[in-house]
Order: sequence, then structure tokens, then C-alpha cells
Amino acid sequence: MAIRFYMDVHVKSAVARGLRQRGVDVLTAQEANLRLAEDEEHIEFALGEKRVIFTNDADFLRLHAKGIHHAGIVYCPQTDSIGEMIQGLMLVYELLDELQMENHVEFI
Repeated sequence: MAIRFYMDVHVKSAVARGLRQRGVDVLTAQEANLRLAEDEEHIEFALGEKRVIFTNDADFLRLHAKGIHHAGIVYCPQTDSIGEMIQGLMLVYELLDELQMENHVEFI
């Protein structure tokens, strides 16, 4: 099944718009009314929705290292351009599925 993304609060809204223009299912933390949620809450929400988290926040990598179950994490530093983020996410979207992403971290 195709990956559906969940953007945490650190991700610029232009990334979500760019993915949506390419036909990708995206939900932002702001749209889910989770702007002020703790990272663990974001992971729990995304897991329940079967959405892969896209983040610029390295704290999610630490939670993964602790063994917290998640639907997948894609990490990219904020130093990358919006275009680079969209391009990397599209590559993940085109090459992986939700089962491959479960408990997996992909770096772009």
C-alpha cells in the first residue's frame, strides 16, 4: 500500500503542498490539531493512522533508537531546501511501501 505521510510541526508547509500537488496523501500536525503535542504523541497518532512521519527533528531518531514502535520515520535536516525534501520524499514514496517503512528510518 502507498505511503501516507504525517508532517510534524518542524516541517515547512510548502513541503506538504508540494507533495499534495504530486498526488501524495499528507496530513500535518497542525491539521490534526497536534501542534503542541509531545513527540511520543505524534508517533502514537501517526502509528494509529498508519502514516509515516516526516520530520526535521532529531528527537524522533532518539525515540526510534529507544525501540518505540512506529509506522516509519523519514528524517531530513532543516538545512536541505524544500525542493530537496520533496524530491527525497517522492523517492521514498515511489520505492517503499507502508510495510517496508514500519519501524524503519529513512534519511534524505
